[in-house]
Amino acid sequence: MGKIIVNTYSPVLLTLSSIACAGEALASKDVQVIHTKGGHHETPAQRAAAAVDNTRFARYTLTVLGGIVILLGIFRVVILSVRYIRTLTCLNNDTQRYFKMPNLAYGAVKQHLLYAPLLRRRHRRELHFGWFHLGYVPTRFQSLFLAVVVIMNITLSVSGIEWSDTKTAALRHLRNRTGTLSVINMIPLVVLAGRNNPLISLLSISFDNFNLVHRWFGRIVVLQALAHSVAEMMIVIDEGKWKTMQYLFQKNEMFWTGLVATAAFIAIILTASAALRHAFYETFLHLHIALVVLSVVFLWKHLENTMPQNYLLIMILLWAAERIIRFTTLIYRNVGRGGTKAELELLPGDACRVTLEIARPWVFRPGQYAFITVPSVGLWTSHPFSIAWSNSSADEKNQDSEKGYQITPDHILSNSQDKTSMSMIIRRRSGFTDKLFEKAERSSSGITAVSALVEGPYGGLASLQSYGTVMIFAGGVGITHQVPFVRDLVAGYASGTLAARKVVLVWVIQSPEHLEWIRPWMTTILAMDKRRDILRIQLFVTRPRSTKEIHSPSATVQMFPGKPNVDTLIEMEAENQIGAMGVSVCGTGGLSDDVRAAVRRRQGVRNIDFLEQGFTW
Repeated sequence: MGKIIVNTYSPVLLTLSSIACAGEALASKDVQVIHTKGGHHETPAQRAAAAVDNTRFARYTLTVLGGIVILLGIFRVVILSVRYIRTLTCLNNDTQRYFKMPNLAYGAVKQHLLYAPLLRRRHRRELHFGWFHLGYVPTRFQSLFLAVVVIMNITLSVSGIEWSDTKTAALRHLRNRTGTLSVINMIPLVVLAGRNNPLISLLSISFDNFNLVHRWFGRIVVLQALAHSVAEMMIVIDEGKWKTMQYLFQKNEMFWTGLVATAAFIAIILTASAALRHAFYETFLHLHIALVVLSVVFLWKHLENTMPQNYLLIMILLWAAERIIRFTTLIYRNVGRGGTKAELELLPGDACRVTLEIARPWVFRPGQYAFITVPSVGLWTSHPFSIAWSNSSADEKNQDSEKGYQITPDHILSNSQDKTSMSMIIRRRSGFTDKLFEKAERSSSGITAVSALVEGPYGGLASLQSYGTVMIFAGGVGITHQVPFVRDLVAGYASGTLAARKVVLVWVIQSPEHLEWIRPWMTTILAMDKRRDILRIQLFVTRPRSTKEIHSPSATVQMFPGKPNVDTLIEMEAENQIGAMGVSVCGTGGLSDDVRAAVRRRQGVRNIDFLEQGFTW
C-alpha cells in the first residue's frame, strides 16, 4: 500500500515541473513585459532579463509548495503504515499493551504543534464581535504553514530587485515581480478551492483545512495584485503626471483592464469576510463566483501576449477540469434509473430526516458526506451534509434470515440490483435548511417526496479501526457523522477484523426528543452481534424538562442531566485503556475545543490520537 501511495505523488511533481518549465520556455522568447505601452521604454535586453528573473522566482514558489506536498505525503505514508501494522498485530491481542504506551517525541509534537490552537485552547469556537463572525483561530501547525507561505511570498516579491537603481527602474521590477507572483499563486488558489482537490485524498487532509489555506492564498494574490497596480500608478505619475494617466485610461487597454481586475480582486476579499459569509452565504457564493469570472476575464486581456498569461491559462484549465468532474459526477449519480428521489420526514427538535434513493449509489464508508440539491427548495444550490446511515436490500435480506444485524463483506452495496438508500439528519437553521424543513412541514403526514440531485461522495478519510480504545463524542446533529463509525466498529469487532476492544459513544443533546433523530438506526446497532461486549453509550441532556425524562435503559446505555465533564470522561477511559486510543469529535465548537484540550493534556502519558470533523465556510 505504501509503495502505491508514494508513486501517486509523481503526477503532482510532474505537473509543478511542467508549469514552471512552460513559463521558462516562454521567457526565452521576445516577451513583452506588462505595461510597456504608453511611453514606458525598456530595452529588449532588460525585458528578457526581467522575464527570466520573474520566471525563476515563480519556479521557487512552485518548488517550495511541491516540497511541502512531498513532506506531508511522507508523513501520511508513515502514519498509514503504523496504523496498518497496529491493526494486524492487535487482531488477536486483547491487551495490546505495547501500543498503549506513547512515543514521547511524537506526543510532544502532537501536544504543542499538531493539536494545539495558536493561543490557549480556542480553535473551533468561532470568534465574535457582537453579532459579527470573525472566523476561527488556527492551530499552531496551520499557523506555521501559513507563516511559511506568507514569508516566502514577501521574500520572493522583493528579492533580487536593484533597489539602488533609479526609483522608476526599481518600481518596474517590483511591478513585474508582484504581478507574476500574483498570477502564479492563482494556481494553488484554485486547486485548494476544489471539492475534488486530489491532495485531499493523497494527504488525508480535509477540505475544511484546505479551505482555510485557500482563503489565505486569496489574500496573498490580492495583496500582490494591489502592489503590482500601485507600483504601476507610481511609475506613470512620476513619468507622465496626470496627462499620461488620462491617456492610459483612455487608450491603453492593458492598463485599464489591469485596474479593473485588481478592483474585482479587492471586491472579492471584502465580500468574502467571515461576517458576510455566515450572514448571507448563498448570496456570498454567487457574488464570489461572478467576481472571480469578472477578474479572470479582465486579467486575461491584461496579460495578452505576456508570459504570465501561460500561468493564468493553467489556472483556468484546472478550474474547468474540476467543474467538469463535478458535472460528470452529478450526471452519473442522478440521471437514468428513475433519477434520484428524496423523502423528507419531519422530526422533533426542528429537524428532518432526508432519505435518498440514488440512481447510482456508491459503496458507503463512515465519515462520508455529499452535496445535495433540491430544485423545488433551493433551485440549483448545493449543500453538504454527513451521511448518517445507508441501507441496501442485501442488508434487509440478511436481517430477515439472521437474528441481529449482519454485515456483508462489501458492507453496503453488494450487487448492482440491490436498492440502496442513504439518510441524513438536517437541523433547521436559516436559508436552505429552513426552506427544506418548511417543505416537510407543509405535508399533513410530515413526510413528502421530492426530486433531488446528489454529488459525492466526499470525505471518508478517517479510520478508527486500528485503535484498541475508541471514544466518540457528538454534539447535537453531529451524531450523523459518528453513527456510521459506531456501526462499523461493532460490526468489525464481531467479525474480528479490527483492533477495537472498547467503544464509548458520548452524545450531548438539548432534549430527549432528539433521540428520535437516530432511533431506528440505534435500534439496529443495539441488536448487533456482540454489541454489549464492546459498546457503551452515554447520553447527556443539557435542557431536560423534568428529571423524569432522565432514565438509563441499561448498564451499557446511560443517560445523565447536564453537560459532560469531558476531561473526566476521557481520564476514566485512559486509566483502563486498551492499546492505542482514538478520540473523535463532531459537534459544537465548545465541545470540540474541550475534547481537544483533554487529549492534549494526556500526550506523553498515553498513546492518544485526536480526530475532529466539522464544516467551516
